[in-house]
Amino acid sequence: MTADPVRVRFAPSPTGMLHVGGARTALFNWLFARHCGGTFILRIEDTDRARYDARALDDISASLRWLGLQWDEGYEIGGPCGPYVQSERTAIYLQHAQQLLDSGHAYKCYCTPDRLAAAREQQQRDGSAPGYDRACRDLSPDARAAHNAAGAPFVIRFRMPLTGATTFVDAIRGAISYPNAQQDDFVLLKSDGFPTYHLANIVDDHLMRISHVLRGDEWIPSTPKHVQLYAAFGWQPPVFAHLPVILAPGGGKLSKRHGAAAVCEYRALGYLPDALVNFLALLGWAVAADNEIVPRAQMLKEFTLEGINKTGAQFDHEKLNWMNGAYIRQLPLAEFMREVTPFLTNAGVLKGAEDPAQVAQVLQMEQARVHLLSDAPAACAFFFADTLEYDRQAVKKVLQREGVRDHLLAVCDLLAGVPPGQFDAAHLEARLQEYLTRSGRPLKNVVHPLRVAVTGRSASPGIFETLVAIGQARVVQRLTHAAGQLCSAP
Repeated sequence: MTADPVRVRFAPSPTGMLHVGGARTALFNWLFARHCGGTFILRIEDTDRARYDARALDDISASLRWLGLQWDEGYEIGGPCGPYVQSERTAIYLQHAQQLLDSGHAYKCYCTPDRLAAAREQQQRDGSAPGYDRACRDLSPDARAAHNAAGAPFVIRFRMPLTGATTFVDAIRGAISYPNAQQDDFVLLKSDGFPTYHLANIVDDHLMRISHVLRGDEWIPSTPKHVQLYAAFGWQPPVFAHLPVILAPGGGKLSKRHGAAAVCEYRALGYLPDALVNFLALLGWAVAADNEIVPRAQMLKEFTLEGINKTGAQFDHEKLNWMNGAYIRQLPLAEFMREVTPFLTNAGVLKGAEDPAQVAQVLQMEQARVHLLSDAPAACAFFFADTLEYDRQAVKKVLQREGVRDHLLAVCDLLAGVPPGQFDAAHLEARLQEYLTRSGRPLKNVVHPLRVAVTGRSASPGIFETLVAIGQARVVQRLTHAAGQLCSAP
């Protein structure tokens, strides 16, 4: 536990759907706040108006709630430090930008886009470091007055120290230092009156009393700018903790082809929120017992900043699928049915007229076999289909062998004669065993064709449980069809 109240924030920009990298950042903030008995805040940083997407804003809150990462203050629910949407706080940023102008820590820059582009081209020709050349940093009062009188558009830039170094302590990585000469006189306020990230997040973090800033390590090079801003305002900076990057399998930057999808896409594919949370938690953090399946309660108990790794973590899609399958198997049957039914309905597998007992029986068998909820339609379709789609290779290799047709007809007669009250796995196994004894046929020579004939495929759950779940009438109909239509030689 920390001495002061822990207040952390997740501050996404609504320019795209919530990505798994952003979700991992939100998760670590949420875990730290809950572990310390602190406050988790959702702030929306929407000052990039050119890329703003209202759908992304809705997606951020929906995805966080689906993951179970409910916030204590912020967007949609309010709180004592609102508003929590940056576009609603522009007057606050203007006031603080003016404060920096008045104190001499910032200045107006009147450079046009053409002039900045020309300066960059000259830097490239000279082989010098890129960055703003500070042309407006020391303009004379008369020059500034002339620009202002002409109504020249301007941005407000921060006046970085030109000598020395800026050092800060990262809670994960220790002391980090940057020479001030390598830092730019960065923009605080754009010509449209909207703040940049640098100004807005510093002002908001201070006014919202943020104690710890947990964010991606891509922000490390910007942190000296933020430290200098805190100093210019005379404020105490928060504790910084920069999270390790998520890597593609084998290393390198994670891209969409490696699994870098939005949270809503994982939801649509049939991942469970607890499985995705478990997987993301272990991307850069490990529990003491080195478990793979970590209940959320254990995460909350054990999560600390000291447990976060410095090095990047690889995104292993196969591991995520395995983990999701493990969570699916842990679900009570009734909960699994609730989760998977929309996938079956949307795929047309369930049409609403099915016997609930049959549906439960089928899903109980398939629960142990699927890794994603979206696997269920393909896995379960044959149980409910009026017309089967047969695997052509299975038909050719299994059903079109010599003697198969006669055995299927015999088994069909046997199963048709089972009293309805005895159409259960134990009775079916006993009757089939009697037939095998009479016919002298090995089990596999009868069961394999039986499976293909009634399921259309060469693999299924246990054959007797499968027969029961399909139902006697449908089993007899499929055996009759297979013997009459599929077993003749091609």
